[in-house]
Amino acid sequence: MLNRVVLVGRLTKDPELRYTPSGVAVANFTLAVNRPFTNQQGDREADFINIVVWRRQAENAANFLKKGSLAGVDGRVQTRSYDNSQGQRVFVTEVMAESVQFLEPKGASQGGGGGNYGGGSPNRDSGGYGNQNQDRNNNRDQSNFGDDPFASDGKPIDISDDDLPF
Repeated sequence: MLNRVVLVGRLTKDPELRYTPSGVAVANFTLAVNRPFTNQQGDREADFINIVVWRRQAENAANFLKKGSLAGVDGRVQTRSYDNSQGQRVFVTEVMAESVQFLEPKGASQGGGGGNYGGGSPNRDSGGYGNQNQDRNNNRDQSNFGDDPFASDGKPIDISDDDLPF
């Protein structure tokens, strides 16, 4: 059997963080996910999917995501039911998130972000990468190209086999 869901969408409101009586964090939010087609009027419709995330990821989601944030969710579909105050049976379908990825840099809003989706610093010398070649790069006459390490200035790429990860 397989029960796997991967979604990318925007939060419709700020995550709601609560704690169980035993102190386990749980956050709920709704993700608006665009459908891959348009309706007869040419409008793109969306599905609004309830997400539940637990423990540390719940706290992170509550602290760093807000209404309009672009997020990726990896998890599984789960259904449950309960009797409401009128005695009616209510069925709920939600995604139990195993992983929530923040897909915009902090401070970006409503789709205006781009670029550094890994959540780290856009500085090329952070994280221990790039420092190996710092002396060589400082001695080389290079254009900045907006600090894009993948921009091409039309010259051949000078890289040694020792710098390749494979």
